[in-house]
Amino acid sequence: MSAAPLVGYSSSGSEDEAEAGARVRPGAEGRSRGQSPLPGQRLPVPDSVLHMFPSTEEGPVDDSAKHGGRVRTFPHERGNWATHVYVPYEAREEFLDLLDALLCHAQTYVPRLVRMEAFHLSLSQSVVLRHHWILPFVQALKDRVASFQRFCFTTDQVKIYTNQEKTRTFVGLEVTSGHAHFLDLVAEVDRVMEEFDLSTFYQDPSFHISLAWCVGDARLQMEGPCLQELQGIVDEFEDSEMLLRAYAEQIHCKSGNKFFSMPLK
Repeated sequence: MSAAPLVGYSSSGSEDEAEAGARVRPGAEGRSRGQSPLPGQRLPVPDSVLHMFPSTEEGPVDDSAKHGGRVRTFPHERGNWATHVYVPYEAREEFLDLLDALLCHAQTYVPRLVRMEAFHLSLSQSVVLRHHWILPFVQALKDRVASFQRFCFTTDQVKIYTNQEKTRTFVGLEVTSGHAHFLDLVAEVDRVMEEFDLSTFYQDPSFHISLAWCVGDARLQMEGPCLQELQGIVDEFEDSEMLLRAYAEQIHCKSGNKFFSMPLK
């Protein structure tokens, strides 16, 4: 079974900023110093003043060196915000112990693997929203998922994933029970995506929690003996059946540096 793609998400740009400085009417540049401006004519704002008031909507500057060498899935453009919908996963101490055991073994095959800082199960691809569409998009999501009940799911199958560009590889735990509930959520998220003319989720998705990642396509090293050994660690881990069972209680939407939470009933 081929690995399902996973697209990373990151903060994107900002809403279009107002032009820096007012436009000067045609012919104004020919007026000599000291002359009064024509009625209604606006003088240009000095750079020293403009720089005192940076835009409050400016997104973070992208620097791959600060992200372990990760490269943007799509180019940065001012006014565009990378947006992602997902179910958050709260890692317990025992889960982190299992993760440490898996990572330690996986690094014997791919030493550059690093642990994820936070955990989630994706309900959407990473898409681009204009800044002024963020709140309408989130409201549409809230309306679509308002009637959904929280549900239980299990993630106990180790699987190797790459993003679409094959520039990053992930070790994940795939959902083995609760899959139908995730499909129902994705169907509603997809409807919102279609309303905003955005890409819907993958066909036949593999819902999972990403545990660790590395730059590049490491499937050759990790699929085969490594994958089998990682699965053995999960199967033999104390109380792994209960440990890897969790509840989906809310949906999150991250757009740039903005976070929105939608609780399930």
